[in-house]
This record gives sequence, structure tokens and C-alpha cells, in this order.
Amino acid sequence: MHFYTHNGKLRLIWHGGILPARKEKNIYEMDSKKDPMGRAIADYHQGKRTGKLRVFSPMFDEDEIPVETLFRKYEEMPEIERKALDMTRGRTLDVGAGSGCHTLALQQRGVEVTAIDISPLSVETMKARGVQEVKEQDFFTLKGKYDTILMLMNGIGIVGTLERLPDFFRHLDNILAPGGQLLCDSSDISYVFEDEEGFIEYPEDSAYYGELSFRMQYKETVGEPFEWLYIDADTLRQKAEENGYSVEVVAEGEHYDYLARITKAL
Repeated sequence: MHFYTHNGKLRLIWHGGILPARKEKNIYEMDSKKDPMGRAIADYHQGKRTGKLRVFSPMFDEDEIPVETLFRKYEEMPEIERKALDMTRGRTLDVGAGSGCHTLALQQRGVEVTAIDISPLSVETMKARGVQEVKEQDFFTLKGKYDTILMLMNGIGIVGTLERLPDFFRHLDNILAPGGQLLCDSSDISYVFEDEEGFIEYPEDSAYYGELSFRMQYKETVGEPFEWLYIDADTLRQKAEENGYSVEVVAEGEHYDYLARITKAL
């Protein structure tokens, strides 16, 4: 999700799937009865009438995600996502794959790619859509080695808070192959807190302005609240360097979003 303002209200620009942030060190297992996004994805794929996929946050107005955008093809993707797919090489992991749109685009190019998601309904849909290698899997307990790890659609948001980034990088040590890369996009949402005079005033109850919480609902299916991290490029670079990694911003979008390439520091 990315933000923009319209008629004085904060709105969401949706670029894909979402995962609840990691809950400490426990393996996350999603209850399909509390999986609004997975249910929306399944309904759309099965040709059923889809309702609104609603997004709630204590900080912002209610918004919704157009379910059809979760099924976009390469040509319909934002430039940042196309850039990431074009940079993909080697054995690849697609984290929080949702409906599998990125995985399917890479499969068509002959890339060896594995899709993971914690949503059972999303995993079932990906299998039905022809994703060859897909797992119902929590990223933080994943094993294996990958040359490219994709965390698109603000996928690094699953970390939840800045405090959890060291654990994230330690896990990356275990699954990123030598010479490998992680490609992720995020947004600097500081502009959201800017007043008419250009002054920025951050929420008093937030340690970092990009640490947000959300809840989703689709028809009668209500998801659990989850934390989500939007991190500006400078802070991501600083935290990466503290944990032995380098960050290169390789593309910038139209809504304060950017694509970062993270590699092990030499």
C-alpha cells in the first residue's frame, strides 16, 4: 500500500498482497476464517461477485482495495514492480505472493521462482492459477537459499516495527545466497503529517512515523489487527548498515515510494 492525498483526505494506492506482521518469534499460522484478502482473492478467481476489500486504520479514513488489481499482468504493474521483475535473477523467492501475479510473470520468463504466503486461500488460488512452486509459509521460519528475494507491494512492511529489523537481517543471513539480492519497495510517508505551512508534526504516540496498524474486512470476514512498517530510504539504509548490509535505491515512484536493492556489505 502507498498513500496519496485527495480532497484533503489520505487515500491508499494498492499495489498488491499484504501479510500480518511477525508476532515475535512464533510461527504465524493464519485462520482462513480471518483471512479477508485470501477470501477476496479466491472469490475473484472463481468468478464470484466480489465485495469491497475494506482497510481500517486508527490514523486514517476507511479505504478499500480494488480486488481486480491483485490480478494485474506485467503490463499493468507500476514501473517500480516491473523494474524489480526485470532485475530478478537466479533462484527466486516471492514473499507474500497473494494471487501470484509476480510469480506468474517470472514463470513466463523461465525463472526458477517459489511463491510463499501465509494465507491458505491465497495459496490454493495460486495453485489453481498455475503457480508451479508455492508454499503456505511464514517468511521468518523459511529455510533454503535464494539468489533473489522479492518483497514487493511494500512487502518489507511485514517486519512491523524498526525494532524488529535486526531479526529480519539475521534471518536474511540464513536465506540469501552469496552474492544475492533482496528487492523491496516502501514509501516515505512523512509528507502525510505535513500541514498547510509545510511543517511536519509526527504523532506523539509513535516511536517512528512509519509504524502503522491496520485491520481488513471482506464481506463478513474480519481479519486480525496487524502492524505494518513504512520505512524511508535513509532509515532503511542506516538500519541495513548497522546489520552488515548495503542499500541502493534503484527506482523512485510517483507517490514517495521507491525500490531498494539490499545486498550483503563487502
